[in-house]
Order: sequence, then C-alpha cells, then structure tokens
Amino acid sequence: QVQLVESGGDSVQTGGSLSLSCAASGYSSSPYCMAWFRQVPGKEREVVGLTYPNANTQYGNSVKGRFTISRDNAKATMSLQMNTLKPEDTATYYCATRPGFCSWKSPDYRAWGPGTQVTVSS
Repeated sequence: QVQLVESGGDSVQTGGSLSLSCAASGYSSSPYCMAWFRQVPGKEREVVGLTYPNANTQYGNSVKGRFTISRDNAKATMSLQMNTLKPEDTATYYCATRPGFCSWKSPDYRAWGPGTQVTVSS
C-alpha cells in the first residue's frame, strides 16, 4: 500500500519562496504519476502540477512560471519549489499518486498524503 507524507509547509510573506517535499513508500516497480494538489476550505481540490513517469511536468495555469516540480524516482520523492508566492496560494497542499499516466482529476488518484499548510500573508 502506497503511503505519502508531505513536509515543508509554513507561513511566508507575499513574494517569498517555499519548498515542499513528498516522500512515498510502498511502491511497486510500475511507472506512476506523482502530482501536487491544493485545496482551500469550501473549494474543490486544484491541480498545482503533475510529474509523469518520465519526469515530464505540467502545471496549473495559476502557478506556471512560479512553481517547479521535481522528482527522484530512486528515492521515491517529489518536491515543489514555490517562488513569488501570493496570498491566493494559501492552501493545504497535498501530494498524490496513481499508476501509469497522470490525470488532472483528483478522483483519479488513490493515494494521498495528509497535506501540509501553506499560508502567504500580504
């Protein structure tokens, strides 16, 4: 059973930077997608970015050019470097994974971490 744990959430000021990490365990050798989502209370979970088994990445429109995802398959880890943070980036950030190709739909992911809180103050 896959288990995910996020870390690195914190409170920062507008324009600041933060790096999140996701550590995974329990994987098989099959290719898998890793993704970052975020959620604000009362709103749907939003894709931040996806990293495919070949390490290609895609980003949500609201974070393009500011956030960067990287993954280390050997260590089963994924990171999210967040720059030029804005108050609207405030959310709980989750990492998630699914076998095979990535999906932009949160219900397609079966394994989720507990989340880490990011707060950006103006």
